[in-house]
Amino acid sequence: MAACKAKSRRSCGPAAAAALALAGLAGCGPGAPPAAAPHKAYVSDELLNVLHVIDGATARETGRIATGRRPRGMALSHDGRQLYVAAGNDDRIDVVDLASGRVAGALPSGPDPERFAVSPDGTRLYVANEEDSQVSFVDIPTRRIVARVRVGGEPEGMAVSPDGRWVICTSEAASLVHFIDARTAELVDSVLVGTRPRDAKFTPDGRQLWVTSEARATVAVLDPRTRKVIHTIDLEEARPPENVQAVGLAMTRDGGRVYVALGRGNAVAEIDPKSFKVLRYDKAGFRDWGVALSPDETRLYAANGLSGNVSVIDARSGRTIATVQTGGRPWGVITTP
Repeated sequence: MAACKAKSRRSCGPAAAAALALAGLAGCGPGAPPAAAPHKAYVSDELLNVLHVIDGATARETGRIATGRRPRGMALSHDGRQLYVAAGNDDRIDVVDLASGRVAGALPSGPDPERFAVSPDGTRLYVANEEDSQVSFVDIPTRRIVARVRVGGEPEGMAVSPDGRWVICTSEAASLVHFIDARTAELVDSVLVGTRPRDAKFTPDGRQLWVTSEARATVAVLDPRTRKVIHTIDLEEARPPENVQAVGLAMTRDGGRVYVALGRGNAVAEIDPKSFKVLRYDKAGFRDWGVALSPDETRLYAANGLSGNVSVIDARSGRTIATVQTGGRPWGVITTP
């Protein structure tokens, strides 16, 4: 979007006008998106073997961090100082020091890690090993795999309940959601959901578990207490874009909104978790796999694997306000202050 003209710049004030001109993201009119608080977005690129570093204020790529081969899933350390990155083709979890912007070490992961979750106390990683149909429990302080749990074929989505009791794994090939006891590393239950479940997230209060199913284009909502599906959101019934899928998940901190990357649908769905209704579809690039909110929840980032870019969406209006060209094959995205 064009920066403010001279007259409107004076009305905005010199400091605000300079910031807007630099960012190129917002105008001064009533429909302009609010300025986002300073932040960074890190985008894993499974083709170029890097993390793209995007400045949230300018929506520009400001650097790249070299990682192991085929980086995909990411998560922040408990203290927010490190970023864990699954290097699938190197069978490890890279540990990125955010202050220096470099890989400072690695953790074992088991073979072919894809997604993983960090325990609430920050001492363990729970890693999906896609090719070996297992979940690895990794003890971070000792850098050891302390347990392995057999699950269904092609495990991918990983989540851990806020109270630390349940480790969740989705099995793409078996269309199952596995409930694993975090204390004993025992598989307690497996629940059938839509075809090829991909991502999983607990609501902040831990009362619901949301699971996307790529091929079926549904989102299952489960009650962790009963381990049963209590609602299924069928995106194909909600006037979706063509070729809609359901892949990555993002959720506001208060649980008031859920966002779903639609894969071949080239959009992001915004869902009201109270009514389970799709409120709108925000346009993204080709084959958006990962989605994340900025720390202040004013921006939505969508990693578009086949168009080699990242869509920056105003979370209020749903309008794409910038497209960051990265090249490669962007897979996942995570943001930090």
